[in-house]
Amino acid sequence: MVFSKTLSLKKSRFTEFFVRENILDERGFEEWIFCPGMLFNAPDKWWGDKGKRETLHEGLDLCFYSDRSGGIHRLDKKTKIPVFYEGMVVGIIKDFLAKSVIIEHSLSHGDNTKFCTIYGHTVPHHDLCVGRILKEGDIIGTLADSHEPKVNMFPQLHISIGWTSKAISYNKLDWDTIGTPDTLTLLDPLNVMDGRYGLRNPQL
Repeated sequence: MVFSKTLSLKKSRFTEFFVRENILDERGFEEWIFCPGMLFNAPDKWWGDKGKRETLHEGLDLCFYSDRSGGIHRLDKKTKIPVFYEGMVVGIIKDFLAKSVIIEHSLSHGDNTKFCTIYGHTVPHHDLCVGRILKEGDIIGTLADSHEPKVNMFPQLHISIGWTSKAISYNKLDWDTIGTPDTLTLLDPLNVMDGRYGLRNPQL
Protein backbone atom coordinates (compact mmCIF):
# COMPACT_ATOMS: atom_id res chain seq x y z
CA MET A 1 0.00 0.00 0.00
CA VAL A 2 2.71 2.50 0.99
CA PHE A 3 4.74 1.59 -2.11
CA SER A 4 1.74 2.20 -4.38
CA LYS A 5 1.14 5.54 -2.68
CA THR A 6 4.72 6.53 -3.42
CA LEU A 7 4.32 5.58 -7.08
CA SER A 8 1.20 7.77 -7.29
CA LEU A 9 3.19 10.91 -6.44
CA LYS A 10 4.62 13.04 -9.19
CA LYS A 11 8.31 13.87 -9.07
CA SER A 12 8.99 17.13 -7.28
CA ARG A 13 11.00 19.90 -8.96
CA PHE A 14 12.58 20.68 -5.58
CA THR A 15 16.22 20.43 -6.74
CA GLU A 16 15.46 22.53 -9.82
CA PHE A 17 13.97 25.26 -7.62
CA PHE A 18 16.73 24.91 -5.03
CA VAL A 19 19.51 25.38 -7.60
CA ARG A 20 17.76 28.33 -9.22
CA GLU A 21 16.86 30.20 -6.01
CA ASN A 22 20.32 29.75 -4.50
CA ILE A 23 22.14 30.46 -7.79
CA LEU A 24 24.01 27.18 -7.48
CA ASP A 25 24.25 26.87 -11.26
CA GLU A 26 27.06 29.45 -11.06
CA ARG A 27 29.06 26.83 -9.13
CA GLY A 28 28.09 24.18 -11.63
CA PHE A 29 25.80 22.17 -9.36
CA GLU A 30 26.09 18.52 -10.34
CA GLU A 31 24.47 16.38 -7.66
CA TRP A 32 23.58 16.04 -3.98
CA ILE A 33 26.15 14.23 -1.85
CA PHE A 34 25.00 12.03 1.03
CA CYS A 35 26.83 10.19 3.78
CA PRO A 36 25.05 6.97 4.74
CA GLY A 37 23.81 8.55 7.99
CA MET A 38 21.96 11.26 6.06
CA LEU A 39 19.62 8.81 4.34
CA PHE A 40 16.07 7.80 5.25
CA ASN A 41 15.92 5.12 7.97
CA ALA A 42 19.65 5.42 8.69
CA PRO A 43 20.47 3.96 12.13
CA ASP A 44 23.63 6.06 12.66
CA LYS A 45 24.46 9.76 12.99
CA TRP A 46 26.66 11.42 10.38
CA TRP A 47 27.92 14.12 12.76
CA GLY A 48 29.65 14.22 16.14
CA ASP A 49 30.50 10.80 17.55
CA LYS A 50 28.66 9.16 14.64
CA GLY A 51 27.00 6.85 17.13
CA LYS A 52 23.56 5.31 16.97
CA ARG A 53 20.47 7.48 16.58
CA GLU A 54 17.75 7.15 19.20
CA THR A 55 15.34 6.22 16.38
CA LEU A 56 15.82 5.50 12.68
CA HIS A 57 16.25 8.68 10.65
CA GLU A 58 12.83 10.11 9.79
CA GLY A 59 13.94 11.67 6.51
CA LEU A 60 16.84 13.00 4.48
CA ASP A 61 19.54 15.53 5.40
CA LEU A 62 20.79 17.92 2.71
CA CYS A 63 24.15 19.48 3.48
CA PHE A 64 26.63 18.77 0.65
CA TYR A 65 26.61 18.94 -3.13
CA SER A 66 29.24 18.52 -5.83
CA ASP A 67 30.08 20.66 -8.84
CA ARG A 68 30.97 19.46 -12.32
CA SER A 69 34.69 19.45 -11.42
CA GLY A 70 34.09 17.12 -8.49
CA GLY A 71 34.48 19.79 -5.81
CA ILE A 72 32.34 19.44 -2.68
CA HIS A 73 30.39 22.40 -1.30
CA ARG A 74 28.34 22.89 1.87
CA LEU A 75 25.05 24.68 2.31
CA ASP A 76 25.10 27.71 4.62
CA LYS A 77 22.72 29.77 6.72
CA LYS A 78 21.82 31.96 3.72
CA THR A 79 20.44 28.96 1.82
CA LYS A 80 16.84 29.50 0.65
CA ILE A 81 14.36 26.65 1.05
CA PRO A 82 11.73 25.98 -1.65
CA VAL A 83 8.71 23.72 -1.13
CA PHE A 84 8.17 20.47 -3.01
CA TYR A 85 4.56 21.08 -4.12
CA GLU A 86 1.80 23.63 -3.72
CA GLY A 87 0.07 23.36 -0.39
CA MET A 88 -0.80 24.96 2.94
CA VAL A 89 1.28 25.50 6.06
CA VAL A 90 -0.28 23.41 8.85
CA GLY A 91 2.41 23.66 11.48
CA ILE A 92 5.60 25.44 12.56
CA ILE A 93 7.24 23.55 15.41
CA LYS A 94 10.53 23.54 17.28
CA ASP A 95 13.26 21.04 16.47
CA PHE A 96 16.61 20.50 18.17
CA LEU A 97 18.34 23.12 16.00
CA ALA A 98 15.64 25.64 15.05
CA LYS A 99 12.14 25.35 13.51
CA SER A 100 10.40 22.81 11.30
CA VAL A 101 7.71 23.82 8.81
CA ILE A 102 4.95 21.31 8.02
CA ILE A 103 3.05 21.67 4.75
CA GLU A 104 -0.03 19.72 3.67
CA HIS A 105 -0.32 19.30 -0.08
CA SER A 106 -3.36 19.00 -2.31
CA LEU A 107 -2.51 15.39 -3.11
CA SER A 108 -4.56 12.48 -1.88
CA HIS A 109 -4.81 8.76 -2.45
CA GLY A 110 -8.57 8.38 -2.38
CA ASP A 111 -8.66 7.20 1.24
CA ASN A 112 -8.97 10.56 3.02
CA THR A 113 -5.26 10.71 3.77
CA LYS A 114 -3.18 13.72 2.79
CA PHE A 115 0.43 14.13 1.81
CA CYS A 116 2.78 16.27 3.93
CA THR A 117 6.34 17.54 3.64
CA ILE A 118 8.38 18.75 6.60
CA TYR A 119 11.39 21.07 6.37
CA GLY A 120 13.57 20.97 9.48
CA HIS A 121 16.34 23.17 10.92
CA THR A 122 15.01 26.31 9.29
CA VAL A 123 14.50 29.98 10.04
CA PRO A 124 11.02 30.57 8.58
CA HIS A 125 10.22 33.91 6.96
CA HIS A 126 8.73 36.27 9.55
CA ASP A 127 5.38 36.34 7.74
CA LEU A 128 5.08 32.56 7.31
CA CYS A 129 2.18 31.31 9.39
CA VAL A 130 -0.24 28.41 9.71
CA GLY A 131 -2.86 28.70 6.98
CA ARG A 132 -0.52 30.31 4.43
CA ILE A 133 -1.08 28.95 0.91
CA LEU A 134 2.10 28.27 -1.04
CA LYS A 135 2.88 27.59 -4.67
CA GLU A 136 5.29 24.91 -5.80
CA GLY A 137 8.82 26.26 -5.36
CA ASP A 138 7.88 29.13 -3.02
CA ILE A 139 10.57 30.01 -0.48
CA ILE A 140 9.61 29.43 3.15
CA GLY A 141 12.81 30.61 4.83
CA THR A 142 16.51 29.93 5.20
CA LEU A 143 18.68 27.39 6.98
CA ALA A 144 19.43 27.85 10.67
CA ASP A 145 23.03 28.62 11.60
CA SER A 146 23.78 25.27 13.21
CA HIS A 147 27.55 25.26 12.72
CA GLU A 148 29.11 23.51 15.68
CA PRO A 149 32.83 22.79 15.09
CA LYS A 150 33.14 20.53 18.14
CA VAL A 151 30.51 18.10 16.85
CA ASN A 152 31.08 18.56 13.10
CA MET A 153 27.52 19.76 12.56
CA PHE A 154 26.93 22.14 9.68
CA PRO A 155 23.83 23.98 8.44
CA GLN A 156 21.60 21.31 6.97
CA LEU A 157 18.06 20.88 5.70
CA HIS A 158 16.14 17.92 7.04
CA ILE A 159 13.27 16.78 4.81
CA SER A 160 10.58 14.32 5.87
CA ILE A 161 7.62 13.31 3.74
CA GLY A 162 4.64 11.11 4.45
CA TRP A 163 0.97 10.30 4.23
CA THR A 164 -1.16 11.41 7.15
CA SER A 165 -3.35 9.15 9.22
CA LYS A 166 -7.06 9.76 8.80
CA ALA A 167 -7.38 11.13 12.33
CA ILE A 168 -4.30 13.33 12.43
CA SER A 169 -4.32 16.43 14.63
CA TYR A 170 -1.65 18.84 13.45
CA ASN A 171 -1.61 20.74 16.73
CA LYS A 172 -0.30 17.56 18.41
CA LEU A 173 2.37 16.86 15.78
CA ASP A 174 5.96 17.25 16.98
CA TRP A 175 9.25 15.39 16.64
CA ASP A 176 8.25 12.96 19.37
CA THR A 177 5.13 11.88 17.47
CA ILE A 178 6.14 12.20 13.80
CA GLY A 179 6.16 8.73 12.26
CA THR A 180 3.88 7.12 14.84
CA PRO A 181 0.77 5.26 13.56
CA ASP A 182 -1.63 8.11 14.38
CA THR A 183 0.41 10.81 12.62
CA LEU A 184 2.42 10.08 9.46
CA THR A 185 3.48 7.06 7.43
CA LEU A 186 6.95 8.25 6.48
CA LEU A 187 8.44 7.69 3.03
CA ASP A 188 11.90 8.08 1.51
CA PRO A 189 12.17 11.63 0.06
CA LEU A 190 14.57 10.37 -2.62
CA ASN A 191 11.63 8.54 -4.22
CA VAL A 192 9.98 11.83 -5.18
CA MET A 193 12.89 14.28 -5.33
CA ASP A 194 14.34 15.30 -8.67
CA GLY A 195 18.04 15.62 -9.37
CA ARG A 196 21.03 13.33 -9.19
CA TYR A 197 22.78 12.22 -6.03
CA GLY A 198 25.87 10.31 -4.95
CA LEU A 199 27.01 8.50 -1.81
CA ARG A 200 30.37 9.24 -0.25
CA ASN A 201 31.89 10.61 2.94
CA PRO A 202 32.97 14.26 2.49
CA GLN A 203 35.66 15.45 4.88
CA LEU A 204 33.70 16.88 7.81
